[in-house]
Amino acid sequence: MVRTGSEPLTARSPLRMRFWFSVWGLAWAAFGTIAFALTGRTGWAAACGVLALVAAADLAWIMHRLHQGPHYQPGKDVPPYEPPRGG
Repeated sequence: MVRTGSEPLTARSPLRMRFWFSVWGLAWAAFGTIAFALTGRTGWAAACGVLALVAAADLAWIMHRLHQGPHYQPGKDVPPYEPPRGG
């Protein structure tokens, strides 16, 4: 691929990889919330609960982008977008 110098503006997000990282983080945060709550460590349980909420919000945003279609998650057969013209 030829570099155009506009890659930060036309970069594509690896949404499927972010999806699985978010699922992994949500699972561990939920596990931590339950484990710390059962052992009586409410501060750590609350911290893990907040982290679980952040992971769930990220997961919802990723799912929203994935459902928007190939403009946000193009395959390998879609060429890179042209850099913006003008300024």
